[in-house]
Amino acid sequence: MRPPKSVAGFTMIEVLVTLVVIALGLIGVIGLQARGQQAELESYQRGQALVLLQDMVDKMNTNRNDTFAGNYVTASPVGGGGALTNCAALTGYRYDLCDWGNQLNGAAEVGTVGTCDTSAGTACVGAMLGARGCISYGGAATELTTSDGTNEPGTGIYTISVVWQGIAPTNNPPANLTCGQNLYPSETMRRVVTATLRIADLVSK
Repeated sequence: MRPPKSVAGFTMIEVLVTLVVIALGLIGVIGLQARGQQAELESYQRGQALVLLQDMVDKMNTNRNDTFAGNYVTASPVGGGGALTNCAALTGYRYDLCDWGNQLNGAAEVGTVGTCDTSAGTACVGAMLGARGCISYGGAATELTTSDGTNEPGTGIYTISVVWQGIAPTNNPPANLTCGQNLYPSETMRRVVTATLRIADLVSK
């Protein structure tokens, strides 16, 4: 009698183990792709915020008289979403703040669904999520002094801030950066970029 031939192939257990290993690998790839997209969106939003931040710094540098007079300082955050504001009749710092608020509301890009004008802002998608801006003045402690030690009003440090809602929680922003505080789901979701500006008094004293 001939000896029996050896059986070749895979058992059911081997097939199931292989499928489990492949599934775990695919889950890891999907998770990595999701984190990559999240990081890309965070980076894109930060880039937009820096553009809007520099835009206001340039406006204040251009209109130094109003900056020196403290007219750009905001009592409450500018922007935050909603309908746009008609800035056509405004001039000087009033126009700059109005236009900055519209840009923070997303006027730079209009979506295909909804409206982006003075009636509604549902289609205004050209800014970060919940974008807002603040301008504060450092006060007498940051002001320059004359040769006799007298403070020069208006020569202190102006802090321009742009805030928005991030995609995933991170660390809390520094405590001294209060723009947009308590306006987002949590402080770990609030993102902040800032710039400082000082306007010198060129009148000799």
